[in-house]
Amino acid sequence: MGINNHTSLMKIENITLAYGNKNILKDANIIINPGEFVFLIGGSGSGKTSFIKMLIGDLKPKSWQFFVTGDTSVYSYTEKELLAYRRSIGVIFQDYKLLKSKTVRENVAFAMEVSGYKDSYISEKVPEILSRVGLLHKKESFVETLSGGEAQRISIARALIHDPNIILWDEPTGNLDPHNAEEIIDLLLELNKQGKTIIIATHDDRIVNRLKKRVITFKDGRIVSDKEGGGYEL
Repeated sequence: MGINNHTSLMKIENITLAYGNKNILKDANIIINPGEFVFLIGGSGSGKTSFIKMLIGDLKPKSWQFFVTGDTSVYSYTEKELLAYRRSIGVIFQDYKLLKSKTVRENVAFAMEVSGYKDSYISEKVPEILSRVGLLHKKESFVETLSGGEAQRISIARALIHDPNIILWDEPTGNLDPHNAEEIIDLLLELNKQGKTIIIATHDDRIVNRLKKRVITFKDGRIVSDKEGGGYEL
């Protein structure tokens, strides 16, 4: 039965997710409000990556109540509604998934082309997005010439093409040196100030402990801790 949930961005109740006979998430309950900055932490196999895949619709739980700013469960959406929901989330991949044979500009433009945007809109929007992530001066550079931090910024730019409400990222600083990691987190903080909800799964204790944001801890498929102003505690 639907739950009226117009005041919160996401409300997840009693989520259980399984592979075969093994539960990899059990009875997860989370409310994430608009504009929050949330870290998801936990060891390998704890359930946090599966939780992220569930959020973007890649995995469907065997039992659920999952609402996004409304009273209809996400898993009851029509195909059109599910597409609109997925476009409200900017997903940034750990391995970048960039096209090495294309320039910075072409990488962002291509992501917009496959989403069905018109050429005139793409030409107008790409410079704006690259400016937001500090890469406008690199627009004609090829991906293979970029630093790790710059490649991450392209990933962020592509995640922003639909102007999503939510930025979802699995291990944003995993492949970066400390300086580039700090720059990427500062960019995410700026997006958060602009009203974006940021959800990050990470093993980077330095970032979690520095920012003192909300921290949700997963262990053995369960949420064992949910703290405002938390630190990295496993």
